[in-house]
Amino acid sequence: MPPIRLLSPRLANQIAAGEVVERPASVVKELVENALDAGANRVDVEVEQGGVKLIRVRDDGGGIEEDDLPLALSRHATSKIASLDDLEAVASLGFRGEALASISSVSRLTLTSRTESQEAASRVEVEGREMDARISPAAHPVGTTVEVRDLFFNTPARRKFLRTEKTEFNHVEECVRRQALSRFDAGFTLRHNQRVVQSLRPAESALDRERRIGALCGQQFIDNAVVIDAEATGLRLWGWVALPTFSRSQADLQYFFVNGRVIRDRLVAHAVRQAYRDVLYNNRHPAFVLYLEVDPATVDVNVHPTKHEVRFRDGRLVHDFIFRTLHKALADVRPDDHFRGAVAQSFGREASAQAPETVPAGTAWNGQPSVPDYGPSGGSGSGFGGQSQPQQEWRASDQMAFYQSLNAGGGSEGQQSMPSGDGVATPMPTPPVDSDQEPPLGYAIAQLHGIYILAQGRAGLIVVDMHAAHERITYERMKRALAEQDLKSQPLLVPLSLAVSQKEAALTESHGEELQKLGLQIERIGPETLAVRQVPALLRGADTEQLVRDVLADLIEHGQSDRVEAVTHELLGTMACHGSVRANRQLTIPEMNSLLRDMEATERSGQCNHGRPTWTLVTMSELDKLFLRGR
Repeated sequence: MPPIRLLSPRLANQIAAGEVVERPASVVKELVENALDAGANRVDVEVEQGGVKLIRVRDDGGGIEEDDLPLALSRHATSKIASLDDLEAVASLGFRGEALASISSVSRLTLTSRTESQEAASRVEVEGREMDARISPAAHPVGTTVEVRDLFFNTPARRKFLRTEKTEFNHVEECVRRQALSRFDAGFTLRHNQRVVQSLRPAESALDRERRIGALCGQQFIDNAVVIDAEATGLRLWGWVALPTFSRSQADLQYFFVNGRVIRDRLVAHAVRQAYRDVLYNNRHPAFVLYLEVDPATVDVNVHPTKHEVRFRDGRLVHDFIFRTLHKALADVRPDDHFRGAVAQSFGREASAQAPETVPAGTAWNGQPSVPDYGPSGGSGSGFGGQSQPQQEWRASDQMAFYQSLNAGGGSEGQQSMPSGDGVATPMPTPPVDSDQEPPLGYAIAQLHGIYILAQGRAGLIVVDMHAAHERITYERMKRALAEQDLKSQPLLVPLSLAVSQKEAALTESHGEELQKLGLQIERIGPETLAVRQVPALLRGADTEQLVRDVLADLIEHGQSDRVEAVTHELLGTMACHGSVRANRQLTIPEMNSLLRDMEATERSGQCNHGRPTWTLVTMSELDKLFLRGR
């Protein structure tokens, strides 16, 4: 082996550049973060050829003193931390002092800056090789401009790994999007090849923030999002989470910020996934823009060169807080929250303008859109099917004991019908739509092929999958009943012996009480041997060995496990599926209305426990388009 020797400054900088500067978007990220740390209210980003030819970032921040310009380009030089105490409670986005030195080692960099106390600006220029920084006077307003030209011009091997201009610019655009989502108080402009791609003004009010979210994440997202804001034990979580019906095939609309820093964290991802567990269909992904505010001293941001990962001092507390907040927000979603999104998409933003600027989690939006009254005679009492019928008032007392009749196997013979003129039984007429008192899912008017309930609401036609809806109602009632009593355990006739690692065996001893609460009694009978003596009574037919191994894996990964709950809920879901009203079951109008009212009062009633939607809305404007009305 060759003798040990110090690396040259140039080689050390280029090694650091390999960590910090992956592609043009990495440069944009570092420069924009520096601008925001400098107190900028406006950040302009201009790139050419995807950022390979030119990256220019201009801000109106505090600027850099002339004497500090050469030092700013030195490695590990920063104004953001000065001691170990500062490092343990970092409040700025950048703090390593590597960015400018790493960038300048693989490009031609020019930095121009002026502080408020200076009469003129100064410029410093460096290229990607060892040479003294050249300083000269320049004209520039208060603030800083950094120009990075010919990225990787002196490292052709690195340049070969860059993708097409379009791909590189997409990464730059995504970087600016994340920064714009993290700082509503700053304005951002993005130009590519002299063309303005994004122009965002500072968003101070709640409405302006929603507009920025709509511009960056799509108007459909903001129309289908629930606003949350919760605080507990020194933590605050706020932002927007999409309704389960607005899911994605990829995890491409998930933004999570900790103290203004965008991060990707497995603990956070697990908490979000757990909150959406029984409302998403198959492998769909939720969409969200969330902000977690914590004491900087309780989070370590110095665990990754790109600062995309963090480590929480009390990860379990953070995980539980995120899960509980999102779980409650999704549980509190009711059909009128779904209507807010559906009506806004159908009638445009004008229809949803009557809604509050923000909808706190668990708060239903009861405003009705301004749509024409499509009732046959202005809602003056026209009966079912448009035929004139004697007016019958629908009352809650008219609802039958729905679930008793289902459990008793009652059928169409007990159906309440109104004889029509020809003696054929027709469904009971629905009352006229009253916009002031009409429930979110309206009133039932008919049943289609024994599968779907058709309901009339002011916004249009509501179609309900009666089996899926009843399945969710039954499932939630079973979960609630289970939660009100302790999970009962059942001893195994023959204890199950498991061979595990010493780490897993030790974990079992230290988490014995927690495992007991899950209904599992596990004893360590050897250095690498466990004996499972009791399991939850509901899961006596499950694969016990796989269940225990999954629980231990979760404890190692996340410090806790929800496997028992997940498997238990899966079993309850199966029971609910078999215990729910089946297809081709004829329901009376009061039974249908009873089901609709229960849906409105049930948590997560927008989806069955398999994640399938339970109802959909066909608005009047969509029906008008089908029949070319108004043309």
